[in-house]
Amino acid sequence: MTVLRVGNASGFYGDRFDAMREMLTDGPLDVLTGDYLAELTMLILGRDRLKDPGAGYARTFLRQLEECLGLAHERGVKVVTNAGGLNPAGLADAVRELAARLGIPVRVAHVEGDDLTARHPGTLAAHAYLGGFGITECLKAGADIVVTGRVTDAALVTGPAAAHFGWGPADHDRLAGAVVAGHVLECGAQATGGNYAFFRDGDVRRPGFPLAELHADGSCVITKHDGTGGFVDTGTVTAQLLYETGGARYAGPDVTARLDTVTLTPDGPDRVRIDGVRGEPPPPTLKVGRNRLGGFRGEVVFVLTGLDIEAKAALVREQLAPALGKAEDVRWELVRTDRPDAPTEETAAALLRLVVRDADQRTVGRSIGGAAVELALASYPGFHVLAPPGKGDPYGVFEAEYVPQDTVGHIAVLPGGRRVPVPAPHATAALTDVPRPPLPDPLPPGPARTAPLGRIAGARSGDKGGDANVGVWARTDDAWRWLAHELTADRFRELLPETRELPVTRHVLPNLRALNFTVAGVLGAGVAARHRFDPQAKALGEWLRARHLEIPEVLL
Repeated sequence: MTVLRVGNASGFYGDRFDAMREMLTDGPLDVLTGDYLAELTMLILGRDRLKDPGAGYARTFLRQLEECLGLAHERGVKVVTNAGGLNPAGLADAVRELAARLGIPVRVAHVEGDDLTARHPGTLAAHAYLGGFGITECLKAGADIVVTGRVTDAALVTGPAAAHFGWGPADHDRLAGAVVAGHVLECGAQATGGNYAFFRDGDVRRPGFPLAELHADGSCVITKHDGTGGFVDTGTVTAQLLYETGGARYAGPDVTARLDTVTLTPDGPDRVRIDGVRGEPPPPTLKVGRNRLGGFRGEVVFVLTGLDIEAKAALVREQLAPALGKAEDVRWELVRTDRPDAPTEETAAALLRLVVRDADQRTVGRSIGGAAVELALASYPGFHVLAPPGKGDPYGVFEAEYVPQDTVGHIAVLPGGRRVPVPAPHATAALTDVPRPPLPDPLPPGPARTAPLGRIAGARSGDKGGDANVGVWARTDDAWRWLAHELTADRFRELLPETRELPVTRHVLPNLRALNFTVAGVLGAGVAARHRFDPQAKALGEWLRARHLEIPEVLL
């Protein structure tokens, strides 16, 4: 059958607004996807729904579609998106109203059944991660626009691929190939040079968005529209493959994709072929993401300038100690941004950050803020803060659980309203670790010198609930020979002291010349809790790349 061209126009709620129009006008497409959901987004939409029961979906998508629905219809491009969030039926109705107002005859369908909030009292939102076969049913019934709630990000690609090529639930290798393609596309410009360790390899001032040319056997080519910014090479694709994944088995509701079977091959300028992907039956359970309010959070950042930084910080901490005694969680962090004999006041300053959490908003708001303000004329010389203390903001907690697939009612609501149940997969397999692959031969001994790891390796990091992952890959075979032996889990902990007391698991992916590290618990209760300075661990990999090691001179 013909190649299916699937593009992506959104990697998160708030991504570049013009991307939808650009993807529709800059080159040919069959399907345009949009990923708007993340753990934090579900919390935001849950709070929206508290204020308005008719809310709960990504309103940005509707505004984009107002500009682009006519373009998509003229070009025959199907649109598939998870922008429905907590209210896919509501967004589907809004799209129908928009189409009627614009006079554009499109057929709209949606997927539901993911919402399990009623089973979890006390949560703002509890949603199962559904697979792609609900989308498949909608497209087979002639839908032009398919709106979903919480499906896996890759389902936005597996659903259209299964509809186009006629795949069924037992086509594990083909589905796994589409999962890998979907994972590369899901974060938009991260596959075209955005957030890329070696960003100076191309012009990334305004990266274009990626697309996949999918084939009936599950293989694909990752590329972008001609003439758009950024670049696609094996490095940009590798970085995204490692993002927010773990071991060799990448589990989803439809299939478990074996990341250790992925083969990347250059296929011309801005083109990378992905093939060889093997698939296995999916696990018997679905992941359920639960979001709830955890309490309130207050923050004050004190600016310490010039001399005696440590003594100034100690004075503030001692002065505020009585006001902090009742708070459930108090964290101080001194960030030494100051320089000796600094040429500007800003570069002479360090930051002392106080974060307080408590179930009582007054404890983290007026009590702490008032005590901090009262120090304005009675503390260290040069006292000032970055911003006036606030009243304390609510923060969220993300928790994951797993439920049997057949206990979740996956429903495709077709154009016209007919409801079609999507059965759970018949064949499933519990997840187990794969045997450890053999490592390459180590480099022969030779002279070495101290240099940053990032001179020879790339990295990309991200969050999954309270855990973080850091994917690290080598650009050459020789660098891989050294990296595979040097960067053990223990060495990782040494290089990143914040992880020393935490469980760190190393996964080896020789086909990608990559190591993937999972750090359990480093993000506390998840991104919405803002547990650490970098709450989504986006820069954890760049910190690792900046650390110095003894690296063989032959690699430098």
